[in-house]
Amino acid sequence: MSVTIAIVGCLDTKGEEMAYLRDVIEAAGSGAWVIDTGVLGPPAFEANTAREAVARAGGSSLEKLIAGNDRGQAMEVMSRGAAALVRELFTSSQIDGIIAAGGSANTTIGAAAMQSLPVGFPKVLVSTLASGDVSAWVGTRDITMMYSVVDIAGINRISAAILRNAANAVSSMAAGKKEVESSRPLIAASMFGVTTPCVTEARRILEEAGFEVIVFHATGTGGKTMEGLIEDGYFTAVLDLTTTELADELVGGILGAGPGRLTAAGSRGIPQVVSVGATDMVNFSSVTPPGFEDRLFYKHNPTVTLMRTTADECGKLGDEIAAKVGAAKGPAAILLPLAGVSAIDKEGEAFDDPEAREALFESIRRNSGDAEIIELPFHINDPEFAEAAARRLIELINKPGDNPA
Repeated sequence: MSVTIAIVGCLDTKGEEMAYLRDVIEAAGSGAWVIDTGVLGPPAFEANTAREAVARAGGSSLEKLIAGNDRGQAMEVMSRGAAALVRELFTSSQIDGIIAAGGSANTTIGAAAMQSLPVGFPKVLVSTLASGDVSAWVGTRDITMMYSVVDIAGINRISAAILRNAANAVSSMAAGKKEVESSRPLIAASMFGVTTPCVTEARRILEEAGFEVIVFHATGTGGKTMEGLIEDGYFTAVLDLTTTELADELVGGILGAGPGRLTAAGSRGIPQVVSVGATDMVNFSSVTPPGFEDRLFYKHNPTVTLMRTTADECGKLGDEIAAKVGAAKGPAAILLPLAGVSAIDKEGEAFDDPEAREALFESIRRNSGDAEIIELPFHINDPEFAEAAARRLIELINKPGDNPA
């Protein structure tokens, strides 16, 4: 069965390269649908979706963009337009994969188009920027970025090899794509290394009950991705036991997930069970951050150093957790593990701090409003706590009206 690959690029400045991608894709037996996002000179060849259509979809017109002579504004409009049109092509089943290539402008526009598409849809982005931090372009989507090695400026023996590999890769991805069929409802779960025993046991119980559990590593990007997929409607319920990213966001660690963390399930009104896993720690690199020299640190591995949250910080975290869960439109419960919130927050371990734990718990009790609070005399990694969390989530899914939230 033939597949069609969308090619997003500026046919004025990158026309030769886009034509090469098209030719390789068609030689592989796939179809090509070219979307022209250029606004400067005339296109090198006629696209399936012309630049005028892209500008209109982005809320402007090609004439205005040319007259304005504002590169930043043009990129913004063409990014919006490309994203909207690519999404339309996807929803109407006209494309099976997408590829883009270029420098900063083409990377930005191509990434915007790819971020409009769901997880699992083949996406390949060849970029001069792919050897550094690519988080701005990948975002929370499964975009495959390939370093161009040389500038995307003509077809030569190096650029041809890389573009050919990328074109064949996306064609193969699209041709081999097969939907994973499952009737099991999906549950999102958050996990960190120091809460792994808890989430692993809870996942086992949920899967035995007929659910499919998707675990997200609470590394900032992991939390953002989870929230985004919850917003997209992928999940039936959420087991958010590891809310550590809130601590990084509050104190200034390297794994913050932004202000939207712990909001998507509540806004969608789906059942959620929340806990305070790993809120005893803030993540930094191997270098002690300035201004924190007198704090308690723990070397987690050669590249990550953990800092213990104080009682004051834990109180603020409790305020935030209680407020966000309390505002949920659907059934929700907060479970408190009174014996410790991470593998190193318990008696005899490096981050054992009863005062800080109590500040966290008391803040949640004080500010929870109508949210259900369940206090358990266990450590978060005790199997009894994991079972209680999983069982309560199943109850909320089956009988959401029972929850007072």
